[in-house]
Amino acid sequence: MGCMEIPSTRVAVVTGAGSGIGRELALACARRGMTVVGADVERPALEETEQLLRELGTPCRMQQCDVTRSADVERLAQDCSDECGGVDWLFNNAGVATLGPVWQATESDWAWVLGVNLLGVANGVRAFVPRMLERGTRAHVVNTASAAGLATLAGSGVYCASKHGVVALSECLAHDLAAVGAPIGVSVLCPSLLPSRIHEAARNRPAALADAAAEPAAAKQRVHAGMAGSTVSARDAAEATLCAIDAGRFYVLPHAQTGVSVRRRMASILTDFEQLHPEQS
Repeated sequence: MGCMEIPSTRVAVVTGAGSGIGRELALACARRGMTVVGADVERPALEETEQLLRELGTPCRMQQCDVTRSADVERLAQDCSDECGGVDWLFNNAGVATLGPVWQATESDWAWVLGVNLLGVANGVRAFVPRMLERGTRAHVVNTASAAGLATLAGSGVYCASKHGVVALSECLAHDLAAVGAPIGVSVLCPSLLPSRIHEAARNRPAALADAAAEPAAAKQRVHAGMAGSTVSARDAAEATLCAIDAGRFYVLPHAQTGVSVRRRMASILTDFEQLHPEQS
């Protein structure tokens, strides 16, 4: 995907940088000549990303961080201020997933997925945005949601709820920053299935939240097929995201089929609205 590049900013922070889209976001920022700070709960994966960045000659630092812990994210933000002078681009990207009917999801399923996917983003915003505001220079925040944050499908209720929350949080963040005239842009990344390790997310699930509902075989097969059949790679999604920052676009939709899902959902909403309020149609 090509785009017009503006001069690069200086420091990018990426959570979930150990694999998938997070790793590709880190590498994409490195190719822009940026200093990269990568964060992930999984140390070995983070070290692999660090090696790739160093092969590009990129100034970088890696920090193990559990985004569900506000103290971890606050420490990450403070370390970036102390050691890098601040952050220009923040990518709240860490994410996990579970599958299955909503009524089978355990309390631990909800706590784990919402803790990483939604509260992890909230923790990133709370830790970094005040520092960005105080710094007063142009900056950008990208929150990774999903096409599942714009539409819904069976077997993904917990995941969809978390990602719809990320989309709403991001929209409100953009409104709040605009209301105070802050020079901080916001984008929300909404990819569909693509090759990554999110289907293996349980490898990092905390023991205290190990009570998981069984994932139906059909749902897992759907995910595997969607990932294998994707014509969009994690690198494509990362490059589309940087293009969106350049262009000042809010929604980042790397997969063409996302438009079909969004239109279907909006049509259903408008159909029910017009039946109740025919005078508005």
